[in-house]
Amino acid sequence: MDENQLHEAVAAALKAGADAAEAVFAERQSLAIGVREGALEEVEREESRDLGLRVFVGKRQATVSGSDISAEGRCKLIERAVAMARLAPEDPYAGLAPKDRLAKGPLPDLDLYDDAEPSAESLEDQAREAEAAARAIEGVTNSDGGSAAWSTSSWRMVTSDGFYGPHCASAFSLSASAVAGEGSGMERGGEGRSTRHGADLPGAAEIGAEAGRRAVQRLNARKIASTTAPVIFENRLATSLIGPLIGAISGPAIARGTSFLKDRLGQPLFAKGVNITDDPHRVRGLGSSPFDDEGVANRKTALIEDGVLTTWLLNVASAAQLGLETTGHASRGLAGAPGVAPSNLTVEPGDRDLAGLMADAGDGLLITSMFGPSLNGNTGDWSVGCSGFWFEKGEVAYPVTEITVAGNLIDIYGRLVIGSDLELRGASNSPSLLVDSLAIAGR
Repeated sequence: MDENQLHEAVAAALKAGADAAEAVFAERQSLAIGVREGALEEVEREESRDLGLRVFVGKRQATVSGSDISAEGRCKLIERAVAMARLAPEDPYAGLAPKDRLAKGPLPDLDLYDDAEPSAESLEDQAREAEAAARAIEGVTNSDGGSAAWSTSSWRMVTSDGFYGPHCASAFSLSASAVAGEGSGMERGGEGRSTRHGADLPGAAEIGAEAGRRAVQRLNARKIASTTAPVIFENRLATSLIGPLIGAISGPAIARGTSFLKDRLGQPLFAKGVNITDDPHRVRGLGSSPFDDEGVANRKTALIEDGVLTTWLLNVASAAQLGLETTGHASRGLAGAPGVAPSNLTVEPGDRDLAGLMADAGDGLLITSMFGPSLNGNTGDWSVGCSGFWFEKGEVAYPVTEITVAGNLIDIYGRLVIGSDLELRGASNSPSLLVDSLAIAGR
């Protein structure tokens, strides 16, 4: 669908009885190849084109979506949306974004689209090379496979207030997973990367070799006794510790009063010198976009500045409920009202690398894998299953497994020491993070 057809859909919704309307067209293509033990195992191809419509009748709203974008299909979708809105309960905070907050051209060029479409054969070659490199590492005994994928997506949005915004992006990914050891002593390790441009991906052999090394490093993992000790969260997964912060400062959680940080705005939450930013305009960023999903102009935002919590993450509805203005963090699919999400979240680096953090801590736990997190959203009490390495006198001693770490996030955040080993691997990135003391449950 082009811009004119989206404008026509919005106009048709108004003619059918809507007071305001918003139309979104999303188109996606993807190709994914998987290999295992050197043989082709999976080929997936996807092509989709969908229309989403959100309409308002007074303070009542409804959203619908469908893949039939013919003239007849659009008419049915519009009729259904308006009929649903008339029956919906009133929402005093529902509405389109204020006109003065809408993004205006020219939109920033974020270099998110690579027009080079790889062939299935080239993706298969990459996946094979990654898997072969993983299997070549001494100590690797089997493989969970290698995979390579490519996708493109485009998003066009029109509102009855006159906004039109196009947005397109590509993605290239490559991964491998290896198995080391035998029987009950088997351990797995993996490595994967995703980028907007194919040229930015690390080499397949590099990815595969890292997957193999990480599996072998896990061999002969021990169970340890319960204790209290310093804990370091490796940079690859450290944002998992920051994830609950994002949920706790989201406008909907604050408006509902269900956040453990609901009374902490403008107060110190981390140590002085800690900064966490969100930047939707990072060039080639995996979370980048020129406007948010309500058409609002977005910008780089300091969430934590010198340790202080500076803002909530707000869309139009949650901002209205709190008597504030949207921060440009609306996020939505084609169905359902917008929610809230960050774009490119970054914990800004400190001045100590991982070796320096381990040296500072002396003896403790380096976490390299996490699973099954549990959070009490009202209190901040948090626990997570994990595995990793025990270190002594600042040096890795042996791998450990089947352990749980726990604590209260307000206390944890206040004592975090930020490492310097930041790598921009995804939409959320952090250097390694040290907590000087955490409860560790073992055998």
